[in-house]
Amino acid sequence: MRMTVADEKAGVPRCQWVIAEPVIAAIVSRAASASAGVVRLEPGLTGLASQVARSARQKINGLTPAPTEGVRVTVDQSAVPSTLRVSVDLVASGQDQAAAVAQAVQREVTRAVADATGITPQAVVVSIMDIDSKGSRTP
Repeated sequence: MRMTVADEKAGVPRCQWVIAEPVIAAIVSRAASASAGVVRLEPGLTGLASQVARSARQKINGLTPAPTEGVRVTVDQSAVPSTLRVSVDLVASGQDQAAAVAQAVQREVTRAVADATGITPQAVVVSIMDIDSKGSRTP
């Protein structure tokens, strides 16, 4: 995602920030995992495939991949300004209401992304893939 900041007086671009989608995905992953009622993030089939490819690229480049399983980030750069959509797949605790967990994740993810990047997601879609009847978090 690219963002250009204009010089207020001259009205011309003076700098450009590039925030890669995997960076936003890592922010989302951390915020969603820390939300109340979330046991763990759960990658779907598409998420597993993209996670393997991304991890392989980063390991080849000597980087340690940030955890992003269960998170998909979509940037629509054809819109002005660019729009950001986030999807999170998770396992919720059986001790909490599923709707309350999803709302907490939406709030925390929106806040974390806005705080870290200055960009507010247009949508945060939360899919509860399973409910853990034990209700305990995994470390």
